[in-house]
Amino acid sequence: MKVVIIEDEHYAAEKLIQLLNKTAPEIEILQVLESVEDSINWFSSNVSPDLIFMDIQLDDGISFEIFDAVKIDTPIIFTTAFNEYAIRAFKVNSVDYLLKPIEEQALETAFHKFKSIHSEKQEFSEKVSKVIEQISTKYKSRFFLKVGSRFQSIQVSEICSFFVEERSTFLKTMSGKTYDLDFSLEQLQKRIDPTIFFRVNRNYLVNINCIAEIISYSTNRLKLNLKSNSENGIIVSRDKVSEFKHWMDK
Repeated sequence: MKVVIIEDEHYAAEKLIQLLNKTAPEIEILQVLESVEDSINWFSSNVSPDLIFMDIQLDDGISFEIFDAVKIDTPIIFTTAFNEYAIRAFKVNSVDYLLKPIEEQALETAFHKFKSIHSEKQEFSEKVSKVIEQISTKYKSRFFLKVGSRFQSIQVSEICSFFVEERSTFLKTMSGKTYDLDFSLEQLQKRIDPTIFFRVNRNYLVNINCIAEIISYSTNRLKLNLKSNSENGIIVSRDKVSEFKHWMDK
């Protein structure tokens, strides 16, 4: 965990570093900044740390002036000899507000508070990222096919399987109708939802909702019977069995 300290009193900075080394030895002090000007220059040209310890009254002004010059989203634990800035402090990313001289117990409490908040934010961020990824991945919902001189739209939910036969690719519906496609199975895998369709071998992509039976076959092999009767006896490749079982168990 990377930390920056903004403190113009040398003794106070050293004392804080000692306390941090004792209560949170895993941290890395990136920089100790002594003024508003130094802080603005540093944050303008460096990657933000995980946490900032910030004194409020510095030699060349009040540390809130830093926020007027640079954007800082990093959580902050304020340190000060005065409590008159408490309300203002909590409006700018503040995790806690410690009065000098800083006591070990107060610092430890503030640091645990930060870690708790930081952990929750990380978990939330990861969940949001997954949702965004799912939303941004657009899978086909239908295939628009030419059948003779006519065209027909087939919903993906109606498709039992995609398969290759004599170097041509086909789809078969739940009702057993077959249509040829201009896609390879590799291309189809990128266009259809992998939670619904699984590539069981070189020649077949099957819909989980079309699997009627799963039967043990030979040693560590599986055989599938699908609801479209003509496709019974599809063998799951040996190297796909473990992944297939995991897919079925999600």
